[in-house]
Amino acid sequence: MADVGIGAVPMVELWRGGRLESLHHGHAVICDAAGQIVDAWGNPEAMIYPRSSCKMVQALPLLESGAGNGLSDRHLALACASHQGASLHTNAVSSWLADLDLSESDLRCGAHEPYDIPERNRLICSGDSACQLHNNCSGKHAGFLTLNKHLGGGPDYIEPDHIVQRSVRQAFEDVTGEDSPGYGIDGCSAPNFATSLTGLARAMSKFAAADGSDTRSTAMVKLRNAMARHPDLVAGETRACTELMRAMGGRAMIKTGAEAVFVAILPAQKLGIALKILDGGTRASEAAIVALLARAGVLDPAHPDAQKRLGAPQKNCGGRVWGEMRLSAGFA
Repeated sequence: MADVGIGAVPMVELWRGGRLESLHHGHAVICDAAGQIVDAWGNPEAMIYPRSSCKMVQALPLLESGAGNGLSDRHLALACASHQGASLHTNAVSSWLADLDLSESDLRCGAHEPYDIPERNRLICSGDSACQLHNNCSGKHAGFLTLNKHLGGGPDYIEPDHIVQRSVRQAFEDVTGEDSPGYGIDGCSAPNFATSLTGLARAMSKFAAADGSDTRSTAMVKLRNAMARHPDLVAGETRACTELMRAMGGRAMIKTGAEAVFVAILPAQKLGIALKILDGGTRASEAAIVALLARAGVLDPAHPDAQKRLGAPQKNCGGRVWGEMRLSAGFA
């Protein structure tokens, strides 16, 4: 498996005044229900950290163990979420923890200011401080705590050798079809296991092809359905995951990850998509996933939420058009 920088190809361009100003290189892979590559750009074997794009994989042990019996679609959407820290999200996670007889202090994700502007303004005006509930990964961690309570593990569930993370690694390696060569520590302090881009696309294709015929398949169906039914919980207002899933009306489930990773689950086509922009640029990963979803026929490229990421003229604060985002020749 190759270093992420090897074999990257031009994917997204930024033009200003008729000149190419910036160029984003990357990799993308589409896998079918059998886990085989049906299309690829760049190097399919590029080794990456999936970051938050793989939260639905990290949630598999929660359901497969039986720990998640009785959890609602809203809980499962939060387990897959990188949310804004809006009151919608923090209240739901707080209630989930209370149902476990736990509290914010039992989380191990750390605190950061909410991305949600109204909630950030509320904190400023009230003099309150951000807490771990505002962390965009607090829903995932509530899922970890639910699994941990079921398994009887110790409080530091983020440690790589903890039973929770051993369960996550086993599920991750099963669905990617690869032994992970190692892990990095994610922004929320949990281990993030490396895989090839093909492995990540293969995992998404398994979610896409899942039919509820066995325990794992049932878990996959529940998680993808929860994401489709509650896109507002998966990310939040103004965010690509929420807006684009709404635009697709349940035809695909998508999830971004830090450093410009994006994945998609396409149940009708039984396809999984994974992409990585080499420089970590979010604007490019959003443009690239729009292109691939449009190519697959699940997203109307003329939809306003698609256009604002790829296709619409770029405007400055005064409303003047200054340039455009384009796909590089040969991509999508």
